[in-house]
Amino acid sequence: MTVIKKPKKWYVRLFTLGKKFSSRTFSDNSKKFLLNAIGLFVVVTFTFYTESVGEDFEMRNEYIEVSKTISKELDSVLSYTDEYTENLKWYSDFFSKQYQRWDVNNDSIFIDFVEDDEEPDLKYYFAPMSLFGYRNPFTPPNLDYKIFKKGTLEFLLINQNISTRIIEIYEGEELSYLKENTGSAEEKLTEEYRKIIKKWLEDLDYVNIDDNDFWIKNYRYIQKDKQLKNLIYKRLDLWDALVFDQLDSYKNTLVKNKNNLDLLIKKMDDEKYFLYWKID
Repeated sequence: MTVIKKPKKWYVRLFTLGKKFSSRTFSDNSKKFLLNAIGLFVVVTFTFYTESVGEDFEMRNEYIEVSKTISKELDSVLSYTDEYTENLKWYSDFFSKQYQRWDVNNDSIFIDFVEDDEEPDLKYYFAPMSLFGYRNPFTPPNLDYKIFKKGTLEFLLINQNISTRIIEIYEGEELSYLKENTGSAEEKLTEEYRKIIKKWLEDLDYVNIDDNDFWIKNYRYIQKDKQLKNLIYKRLDLWDALVFDQLDSYKNTLVKNKNNLDLLIKKMDDEKYFLYWKID
C-alpha cells in the first residue's frame, strides 16, 4: 500500500486523513465523495423536475377552469345575440313600415306608436325617423376571453384544440364581418342622416326631431327629401341582405362550437392523474 507523508498536492490532501496519504484511503474517500455528489445531483435534479411538473399541473388546472368560464360566457353571448336580433327586428319593422308609406298624403305618416299601459289611450306615439341616428354595434360579452388571451403562449398551447376553437369563436371571420356591418357600415349611414338634419336647420325655422309635432307640421317638406328616403332603403338593405343572415349564421356556429368546446373541456377534465403525472 502506497503511503505518502505530508502530501503537497491539493487534490491529494483533499482525500487524506491526518498527515499521511494512502491509496486505499484515497480510493475509499473518492468513492464516498462520488456517491455523495451523485446523490446530491439526483436529489436536486428530481426536486427541480418535480417543481416543474407541479407548475405545469397547476397551469393545466388553471387552463381548464378558465376554459370553463369561457363556456359559461358563451351562454351570455348567445343570449346577447338573441336580444340583439330581436331589437334589430323591431327597428327594421318600423323603418320598413315608414318607407312603404313615405308618399302617403297624411300629416301623421311620420308618426307611429307602440302599446303602452301607462299612456292615457294605451298607446305611446313617436316618430320612427327620430331614432334613425341611433346605432348599436354588435359587441357581445368578451371579458373572460380577454382574461384567456392574457395567458402566455405556453398557457395557450396546453390544449391547442380548445384554444383554437375559443379564438375562432371570438375572432373568427363571421364575427368580424358582423361587427363591421353593424359598426363602420352603419356609422356611415347615421353620419349622412346627421348631415341631412343640419340641412334642415338651414331651411326650417324650427327643428326638433324628438318632438312629434315637428314631424307633423313639416311632413310635406320631409316627404320631398328623397335623400333621406334613400337612406332608409340603404339601411334596410344592409340589415336584410347581410346583418340578419350573419346573425343567424353566427348563432348557429356559436351553438355548434360551444357544444364541441364543452366536449373537449370535459375530455380534458376527465383525464386521470396521480399527483402530477397523467395516468394513460
